Amino acid sequence: MSRLLQKFAVILTLVAMVAGCTTAMPPEAVLSVPAAPQKYASIVVDARTGKQLFEMNSTSPRYPASLTKMMTLYMLFEALTAGRVKKDAGIPVSAYAASRPPSKLGLRPGERIDVDTAIRALTVKSANDVAAAVGEYLADSEEAFAAAMTARARQLGMRNTTFRNASGLPDDAQFTTARDMAVLGIALRNRFPQYYHYFSATDFMFRGKLVRGHNDMLGRVAGVDGIKTGYIRASGFNIVTSYSADGRRYVVVVMGANTARERNAHAESLLERALGSAPDRTRLVFQENP
Repeated sequence: MSRLLQKFAVILTLVAMVAGCTTAMPPEAVLSVPAAPQKYASIVVDARTGKQLFEMNSTSPRYPASLTKMMTLYMLFEALTAGRVKKDAGIPVSAYAASRPPSKLGLRPGERIDVDTAIRALTVKSANDVAAAVGEYLADSEEAFAAAMTARARQLGMRNTTFRNASGLPDDAQFTTARDMAVLGIALRNRFPQYYHYFSATDFMFRGKLVRGHNDMLGRVAGVDGIKTGYIRASGFNIVTSYSADGRRYVVVVMGANTARERNAHAESLLERALGSAPDRTRLVFQENP
């Protein structure tokens, strides 16, 4: 791993949690948890310092759903930065990739999609066919790509995450935690600032049609500039939200909500309380790997 990548490697240092919840925010922030206990998890982190402002169930295993595509994009951005891939390169679409269930662009076997469009399809549309095609393009197979994703996650400090595919489609062995997703959200901005703007997009043009996204926090909550939503039935509604304004940066993760509306409202509530809170002693520490 390069020294540049090492600079942004993440390890977690934890203090003891009391009753499974550490908070420096008002208790009313969690009075209305929008999910069943076995699905719900959340965390709020100051992205500048790594200080944790709030957490609940943040180290409990959860299904990532399409938050998985954040790591798929991390791997693609890494390949672009290293010069192994060009933005105008054509990614071939296999029969396997084309067969992935929605959400998808509806690509056909034998087609190619350029890297720039593929990135937009992942960040905006959360297209499963594109995710599989990217995985196969960067590795020998989606299975091999998922193994590489997991290995990179470990190097970033995501020690409780295992990937089994590039899309987040259901797999009982694919799991993560809210804390690990916060680590990934912060690492994406720190490691690839030149590509982070893709996570702010709300739509893009494809074959002459406007493709709209799923992240309703964008454009609705001042200061929110990304990054990714996700849903499968087993996970509930997930989101990683980035806030950057007035010299402050936060990452908010909510997992397992019953509806997208409840998820968004809860993430917004946690963010509002974070903006008025003082940080506690727990932090996510960014440092070089030994």
